[in-house]
Amino acid sequence: MTKDDPGEPIRVALAALAALAVSQGIGRFAFTPILPMMQQDSGLSVSEGGWLASANYVGYLAGALWAVRLKLPARTAIRIGLAVTGASTLAMALHDGFVLWVVLRALAGIASAWVLVFVSAWALERLTSLRRLSLGGVVYAGVGTGVVVAGLGCLALMNLHASSFVAWTALGIVALVSTAVIWPVFGSGGTPVSPPARESAPHDARYWRMVICYGAYGFGYIIPATFLPVMAKQIVSDPLLFGWAWPVFGLAAVCSTLIAQRVRRSQRAVWAACHLVMAVGVVVPLVVPGLAGIIVAALCVGGTFVVITQVGLQEGRAVAGSHARALIAAMTSAFALGQIFGPLLAGYWVKATGGFAGALVIAAALLVASAVALLRR
Repeated sequence: MTKDDPGEPIRVALAALAALAVSQGIGRFAFTPILPMMQQDSGLSVSEGGWLASANYVGYLAGALWAVRLKLPARTAIRIGLAVTGASTLAMALHDGFVLWVVLRALAGIASAWVLVFVSAWALERLTSLRRLSLGGVVYAGVGTGVVVAGLGCLALMNLHASSFVAWTALGIVALVSTAVIWPVFGSGGTPVSPPARESAPHDARYWRMVICYGAYGFGYIIPATFLPVMAKQIVSDPLLFGWAWPVFGLAAVCSTLIAQRVRRSQRAVWAACHLVMAVGVVVPLVVPGLAGIIVAALCVGGTFVVITQVGLQEGRAVAGSHARALIAAMTSAFALGQIFGPLLAGYWVKATGGFAGALVIAAALLVASAVALLRR
């Protein structure tokens, strides 16, 4: 393919969308709608679910740090990450054992981080060279697309009274087939992307403020992003009702990602506003009773979490300039740490009190505080 090929920008954007749908929607977030099914099939507790979620996020942290120094072309790293994501997802159905599940979720986390980092590098480089960077919103809509696919798939399987093992098998096959379809696209075009082995960024107040605020975002969104279907199931047992929480979450992510491309506000202002909307979504189940509160939470949190990723990393590039890669690596690491501690806190709180209320209030408070910090000059 050449730059003169009018179809190349669309192929690049759609391949990147599919890669993020597999790595994020399935590799990271398929666990969320499957968790209620695993609780029913294997007697998995909320605390154990928190450990499995955190294992995935520990893997994500390790993968993000590894990706910064990985000496591979971007397209090779993407292919490896997609293959590992599909294989580890399918393997979740092959053995009923908590320790192995922890290992598999950690592997999926490493792979999903590789794909996110390198798809961002590969796709944005290609779209920039093709003068179609406006398609970046399509690329990041892949996260929400994967969430919708996984959520609707699990909803259908719950309606058929299928087990969690069937769900893992089905999503693993979807991931591997999708990988095979887009595999050839990542063998063409672009210059291999190998991040520099060493790079530092000035550790000034703006730098640390962005790192800490991005970490607060990771902590704030991950509790509903991990336990929303479980919270919905506690309210209503019918899977035809509580099962809709996760597809709504993903659909909100897709729509908001595309809409954000047209917002004519500063990236910092959009970032802070999304923190406030997310904070409302985190605590609304405590204020609005029943399934309505869960759906509002899905809309608020799902409608902001991918947008924050977009504008936060773009703001990192703007602030750090030539040191952008180091700042983005630090932000991603802080985000991953927030993701690790969020599910652990929620699992502990449920075990101690029987509910999510305290953990949700702490998450919302951190989001509000970080929004205020972002708006300070």
